[in-house]
Amino acid sequence: MAAVAARTVAVLRTPAVSTSRQLKQSPIFTKAVVKRSACVSRKAFTVVAADRAMWIPGAESPSYLDGTLAGDYGFDPLGLGSDPDRLKWYVEAELNNGRWAMLAVFGILGRELLGVSGDWFMAGAGEYDLSFLSLLAIQFPVMGLIETKRYEGFKATGSSGFMNSYPFDPVGMNSPDMAVKEVKNGRLAMLAFAGFLTQALVTRESPLANLSAHMGDPTNVNIFSSVSNIQNVV
Repeated sequence: MAAVAARTVAVLRTPAVSTSRQLKQSPIFTKAVVKRSACVSRKAFTVVAADRAMWIPGAESPSYLDGTLAGDYGFDPLGLGSDPDRLKWYVEAELNNGRWAMLAVFGILGRELLGVSGDWFMAGAGEYDLSFLSLLAIQFPVMGLIETKRYEGFKATGSSGFMNSYPFDPVGMNSPDMAVKEVKNGRLAMLAFAGFLTQALVTRESPLANLSAHMGDPTNVNIFSSVSNIQNVV
């Protein structure tokens, strides 16, 4: 009797097992699983993108800007960074131009605050203790050596530095947080320097002098009055 009961149970279970296998092997079942997996992946990607700061809220970042670079907010409308080999050079170029811009902005504002006579944009036309040719004779070998060492160090280590120190960090401030701050301040300084150049061309005055004049009479001294007066200045 027990044997008959066992066979009966086996016969009853076999169609269920067979049906389950057939369902899993069915193209419809496979498509459903793939579709569900894709939905889960899209949801996960959406969450990651939503948590990441972008240059404009809701913007989509190119695939090659994955947030690992300092100051990466997904902004590359021209696709300049699509080539990985060129991207690292663009990053280095932006960093160095930002550093030079920060020095320039500091020098331009500093000399005006200290009351140094003369306009910053006319400094190159002045007479100094060293002649122009003497200055070139010093700068060419000095800057040539420094830039050559920086170039060689960057190729070898992928990090910007000075002479044989890569990265150059004499006070121990190198960190991911400071790298982002440096890039942000460098970008701001480049914009500021571009503004200083435009002001010098349009008004023939220094930045703080322009600011003081605008604050004293914002209605009559502003971007519109400066543009309308270009023909009298240029």
